[in-house]
Amino acid sequence: MPVVLHWFLPTSGDSRSIVGDDDRSGRRTHTASSAAAVREADIDYLVDVARAAERNGFTGVLTPTSTWCEDAWLTTAAIARETRTLRFLVAFRPGSLSPTLAAQMAATFQRISGGRLMLNIVTGSDATEQRRFGDWLDHDQRYERTDEFLSVLRGAWSGPYDFEGEHYRVAGAVAPGRFAPPPIYFGGSSLPALDVAARHVDTYLTWGEPPAAVAEKIAAVRERAAAAGRTLRFGIRLHVITRDTAEQAWSEANALLSALSPEEIAKAQQSLRQAESVGQQRMLALHGGSIDNLEVSPNLWAGVGLVRPGAGTALVGSHTEVADRIAEYHELGVDEFILSGYPHLEEAYHAGEGLVPELRRRGLLAPTPSSPGEPS
Repeated sequence: MPVVLHWFLPTSGDSRSIVGDDDRSGRRTHTASSAAAVREADIDYLVDVARAAERNGFTGVLTPTSTWCEDAWLTTAAIARETRTLRFLVAFRPGSLSPTLAAQMAATFQRISGGRLMLNIVTGSDATEQRRFGDWLDHDQRYERTDEFLSVLRGAWSGPYDFEGEHYRVAGAVAPGRFAPPPIYFGGSSLPALDVAARHVDTYLTWGEPPAAVAEKIAAVRERAAAAGRTLRFGIRLHVITRDTAEQAWSEANALLSALSPEEIAKAQQSLRQAESVGQQRMLALHGGSIDNLEVSPNLWAGVGLVRPGAGTALVGSHTEVADRIAEYHELGVDEFILSGYPHLEEAYHAGEGLVPELRRRGLLAPTPSSPGEPS
């Protein structure tokens, strides 16, 4: 099967810097130089990014969730009216709303967008972040709740549905009206996360680890899914710096790195080490906080993870080299690639004008929809 490419909506703002968004104390952090270059996440700029993604061959866009982001549901609902075929991978936390309300919101979104919603379930990796939203469950309890949440969510789509568990109790849950249930995406590297993925989701997502580690994770999820009588798709979340030549791409990566001070890196690493997320700890282990040997696998650069939480690696190289790496991941079973770059508007064009044609030449890229709601 060909691959599917998605892009990213920078709803916490955009810039030419990879300095992180927050220091876990409630304050945005930007250096004096980077702060001047920040592009606010106003709706007009986000529409520009979305249209650039649509124009350059991307099927959908991931819209993140955090304290520092605009609400993903509201933002994408607004942008849907400004695009034709682009799909929206809306990230949200199960602890922030009831599963029945989420089912109704998804049904409404599907109807008003012509079937262009995808759901990204974010269980939550950081206790400080979770508590801002009133969520005091520990790591494993959050995954138990996500398991129940997804049972009720899917049940409501075909309801009426009754459920009684540790975290939810519903009677007659239903999402009325005609709509196509959106696909469910989900990521997590802990054992509880793998079990939830196997039982409930359509596409399991991993951050951009070296191919051998990704293969191991895919095998573990596949085994659990097979035991549950299910098969899953797999996706990967990566930044990308793709240029006409490898020299140009690595020059850009080095420019991003040279803009970081040792103090910024040390402060970010201290903060990131507090995360409960197994996936976050795996990202940190790729570089250990050091700027030495950041190419952790051919064309896989861990520099982003020095200062940013979440996806911390980028594919860096010529369009041909980046296409080679995508083909390598695809051979392991990865079907969907969620890419991003700084700044997101310009990088969508770099990828769309160089990488996308190369993937099409190889027959690796799935066609984008020609009308709203048409499968890709």
